[in-house]
Amino acid sequence: MSAAGTYTPKPGAAPLPRMIAAQAAFETKMLLRNGEQLLLTVVIPTLLLVLFSAVDIVDTGKGEAVDFLAPGVLALAVMSTAFTGQAIATGFERRYGVLKRLGASPLPRWGLMAAKTLSVLVTEVLQIALLTVIAFGLGWSPHGSPVSVLLLLLLGTAAFSGLGLLMAGTLRAEATLAAANLVFLLLLVGGGVIVPLDKFPEAARTLLGLLPVSALSDGLRDVLQHGAGLPWGDLGILAVWAVLGLGAAARFFRWE
Repeated sequence: MSAAGTYTPKPGAAPLPRMIAAQAAFETKMLLRNGEQLLLTVVIPTLLLVLFSAVDIVDTGKGEAVDFLAPGVLALAVMSTAFTGQAIATGFERRYGVLKRLGASPLPRWGLMAAKTLSVLVTEVLQIALLTVIAFGLGWSPHGSPVSVLLLLLLGTAAFSGLGLLMAGTLRAEATLAAANLVFLLLLVGGGVIVPLDKFPEAARTLLGLLPVSALSDGLRDVLQHGAGLPWGDLGILAVWAVLGLGAAARFFRWE
């Protein structure tokens, strides 16, 4: 027989790392169960990669089309999860009072944001793994340093997360839904993901090159297609967007 006190309840919050991990697992499950989010994060990038690699629709320059398209689609996957998906999900959580209730739990608000960030990173790992396998099947031949790719992806995630949280924390949920999808479509067309930036007029090309998705897709393309080292210019652009986006989100995010 067990000694007295063995099953005595021990009230109190769980350790902070365990709470963050549990919330991150919950956020990831909710994301993967959402059909609309799966459409944005998995189906659309996969279809674009397969379609534009198999059919000569856009002139992607010399070499195999998949060598140009794969880095851009990886950038699109990061944007779809860290920006569009996170903005829409967080916006509706804020509208229905979920964030307010979670903010009153033992999990601190910064811990909730950390859990959301971990959920985004886990989803991106799954996306990138799937898209990489598909790209290899289409004949992709990547080059360059994995460290450079990792830095680009992490900075890109930070930049898009900040912008997504800023939108979700300042706009109404319906406005966030419309704006996030509109931005996704505009950046898909004008962010160098599918259509090379050199196809645009020179004046527009300069401005488009400063967008986070353009910096991420161009940086990944420089490394994976051309075998370049660290693309400092693109990393700098992403770093600026990350600082501005996360700083503004921390300053203006409204929990109610």
